[in-house]
Amino acid sequence: MTDTPVRRERMRASWIFRPGVRSAVIQILLVALVVLIGWMIYRTTRQNIITQRIPIGFDFFWIESGFSISQTLIPFAENNTYARAFLVGLLNTLFVSALGVALATAIGFMVGIGRLSHNWIIARLCGGYVEVIRNLPLLFQILFWYLAVLATLPSPRESISLGNIFINNRGILMPKPMFGEGIGIVALLAAVGILLSLVFASLARRYRVQTGSKLKSWPITLLLVLVIPVFAFLYLKVGVAFDKPELKGFNFNGGLRIIPEFLALLIALSTYTAGFIAEIVRAGILAVHRGQTEAASALGLRRGPVLRLVVVPQALRVIIPPLTSQYLNLIKNSSLAVSIGYPDLVSVFAGTTLNNTGQAIEILGITMLVYLFISLVISFVMNLYNRRIALRER
Repeated sequence: MTDTPVRRERMRASWIFRPGVRSAVIQILLVALVVLIGWMIYRTTRQNIITQRIPIGFDFFWIESGFSISQTLIPFAENNTYARAFLVGLLNTLFVSALGVALATAIGFMVGIGRLSHNWIIARLCGGYVEVIRNLPLLFQILFWYLAVLATLPSPRESISLGNIFINNRGILMPKPMFGEGIGIVALLAAVGILLSLVFASLARRYRVQTGSKLKSWPITLLLVLVIPVFAFLYLKVGVAFDKPELKGFNFNGGLRIIPEFLALLIALSTYTAGFIAEIVRAGILAVHRGQTEAASALGLRRGPVLRLVVVPQALRVIIPPLTSQYLNLIKNSSLAVSIGYPDLVSVFAGTTLNNTGQAIEILGITMLVYLFISLVISFVMNLYNRRIALRER
């Protein structure tokens, strides 16, 4: 009987060793440590700013930049503000990233499927592509395309001529279409048509799943995307003129120019990321049970339709999660454009603008938030798609 109070005291004292309590204590201590470190960084930064009298604020956004940008998707001049320079750099980053994602996906799927081909030569060529591309640093590949390939093209006076298209070490020059009034309405109709065609294709797919009957969507798509915009183009009598590049002196004037920095970055990003996507696609296809292929073949389907209609839709459930990571890597790797002078967000905003204004904290903070926002949006969209194609319990 005398040992009972001692046991009760030991039981009361042992509550701290319970897994749930111990986990809560550790998490509280970890959060407190993170808050303490953040407070110390904030306090040190604030003290240094006050001591060195560093100006803080975003007023520099509305100051004239005083520099030009080699490639812009929107008009930009030296008398434009840093805010517009930020927008130009952001659009250039999004543009090369979007094209890179599209090309890398197409190349990656073709190479990944090619590695599983019964043709010995195609399988070995695709395997060699993957092994070589994946094991070379991306920065090296960017410099290779820029310095060893595009820089060795002939000078403007000795350009490679393909009709009105000229290729030289200054880039690719081609006629630039100039549209008259009413082109905005045509573009709006085309955009709305694309959106409606996607909605109709989704409804047609759902109808096929529910009823087993195939509903052709291509006539509606053709009508919305092509026929209606073309009819509006002709009805509104939109004028079209072409600004052709002309050689004047040592360079070309006029036309549309694709700079070599953009080409080198796009090719390197696409081919490098495609090497990783190819392995993801190959693994996804191999994850589909062989019985699915055999069953589809037993129904009389050829290898192409089996792959397109049976294997790949099931493999996407395995492919999408790692594919999302590769898309994010491609977007972040586009910041290596600063190594060859392509005017992306890092080069224009975190480079030239930072050097001219000295607003390091604001500029680096905004750049970090922009990349974080883009990554979160891509992850959100890909997760939605992954959730849509995931298997559901019935």
